[in-house]
This record gives sequence, structure tokens and C-alpha cells, in this order.
Amino acid sequence: MKIRLLFLVCFCGGYIFAQQPSAIRIMCYNVENLFDTKDDSLTNDSEYLPGGMRGWSYKRYEQKLTHIAQVVSSIGGWTPPAMIGLCEIENDNCLKTLVKYSQLKSLNYQYVHYESPDARGVDVGLLYQPHLFKPIASKPIHVALKTGRTTRDILYVCGKLPNGDTAHVFVNHFPSRLGGELESEPNRFTAASVLRTQVDSILRIDSAALVLIMGDFNDYPNNRSINNVLAAQSLNQKTLMNNQLYNLTYELHQRGDIGSYKHDGQWGMLDQFIVSGSWLTRAQKSYIDANSVTVFAPEWLLEEAKPLGKQPARTYVGMKFHGGYSDHLPIFLDITLNYK
Repeated sequence: MKIRLLFLVCFCGGYIFAQQPSAIRIMCYNVENLFDTKDDSLTNDSEYLPGGMRGWSYKRYEQKLTHIAQVVSSIGGWTPPAMIGLCEIENDNCLKTLVKYSQLKSLNYQYVHYESPDARGVDVGLLYQPHLFKPIASKPIHVALKTGRTTRDILYVCGKLPNGDTAHVFVNHFPSRLGGELESEPNRFTAASVLRTQVDSILRIDSAALVLIMGDFNDYPNNRSINNVLAAQSLNQKTLMNNQLYNLTYELHQRGDIGSYKHDGQWGMLDQFIVSGSWLTRAQKSYIDANSVTVFAPEWLLEEAKPLGKQPARTYVGMKFHGGYSDHLPIFLDITLNYK
């Protein structure tokens, strides 16, 4: 009888925790070209078709899905991440296959995604656990480059957290550095300006709004697109303001001994979390401790690249299939939830 009673207490306790979690985890990951094997006549996806120059195949596609599922499961542990911002996914079919037919299928993820005008067809998307985040509005935000080239839309999703707070989430993949960092910089200025305008429209209505920005920015926290145009500051400020943006990955980038991406032997934070100041006050119902921001870098996601040391184990090295996970490492943070 005692054993049965103990089971009921544990079960009920677990149920209550599931309904009212004390914290949730947010993950961001550039998965490096998650393409299916179907030809999309509206995009230039020929590299990632069977018979294409990269030798893409359904077997390699399945392996890619398995790798992403392994990373998500490892970061979440017993509790899957509540939200996952993904970069470099080709289309809705890739996300559907990932959440319904990969090793993630038992976790019941849902997703938000819109097709963007990117020439190669790569988009961003947001996976979420419906009992931990309930979307109430979403839209793609178009970025019109002055060069006339196309790029990824910014994804905006507004939703409710378990404690009733409203979170405004932006998932980004800024234009690449193709053609040179300085030559391509105006494209990222444009994307940052569009994002800033959207954020300001929210903060003008509610200066204490909870804004969470994540993604691959193809610039570092101290580059002008992030630091000046988006005006995302480091946390080295005397006074935090609710309606200002703060880059939670700034200090990680400054350290230089780890990052989400490695270029010419140097680690850096191309993948970032940026938040409004309202998240950073412990007295709030929803609180983010900047120290919880982590680059997920287990040994199995890395490989030795002499003489440059360890780097992400990527799927492709140049045009050669390498069989790794991604050329980026995922990042995550934790949100503490209060119910007062």
C-alpha cells in the first residue's frame, strides 16, 4: 500500500511539474544545409539532389536527421528544449520529417515555418513544445537587400510561456559573407535595420516586453551590424534598461577559447542570443541568467583539425561529404519561470 501511495505521489508530483515547470531551455542551431532529396523548381537546390555535385542521397538525408535529433535530445536531457530556432533548413517537408519521423517523433514537437525567397531555398524555423510555448501569432519578415539579391526572411513568433508571460521570438539567419566580409556587410546592415524596426514596434507598445532574438547572424557580437545597427549591447552596463537589447553571447565571443563557429583557427560567436532588458531582472516572472548561455560542445560534435585544433565535425568539407553534424555548434540558455 505504501509503495502504491508513493507511486501516486511521484506521478502527481511529476504531472504538476510538467504543467508548471520551474525552467525551460531554449536552443539555437545552424544545422548546415538540411535539404531533402526532392527537386524544388522554384529554388536552386541542384547541389543537394541525388546525382548532384555533392552526391546527396536519401541515406545521407536520413543520417542528417538522425544527427540533429541526437543533438536536440542530448541538450534537453530528460526535458526536451521548449523552443529550438533552426537555421539552414530547406523547407516544410524537412521540418515535418524531423519532428514526425526521426528519433524526435516521440517528443511531439510542432513547428512554425514560412517559405522564404532565398535563392537556394534555405529558411529558418522554430520547433516548440506545445505545453511549454503556445504560439498566438507569427509572420515572416521580408528583408529587401539593396543589391537586389534575395535572402532569408526573419521569422517572428509571439506566444505564451507556462507562467502566462508573453514572449516575442525572432529567428534569424542574416546574409552571408560571400564575396568578402566588408563587401557583404551592407546586406547585414539591412537585415539588422529591419529587425530593429520590428523590435521597436513592440517596445513602443510595451517597454517591458520580453523580446528574444536568436540565430546565425554571420557577424560577431562586436561587428557593426549587431553592435551599432541592431544596438545590442554587452552586459557590461551600469544600468540595465527594460527596453534596450543585450547580447548574451558577447562575453563568450570575447573569451575566444570557444564559440559556435571556427574560422581560420579562431572561435567566434556567429550564433547569438539577444534579449530585451526585461528578461534580466530576477524579480520578473520570467528571468534569464546570462550565465546559463552555453555553447554545446561535447567531444562527439568536434573533430581534430591539425594544426588548428578542434573544430565542429561538419557534414561537408568543401564539396566532399564528411559525415559530421554541422559546421556550427548549437547554443542554449535557460529561462527561470515564476508563478506569482
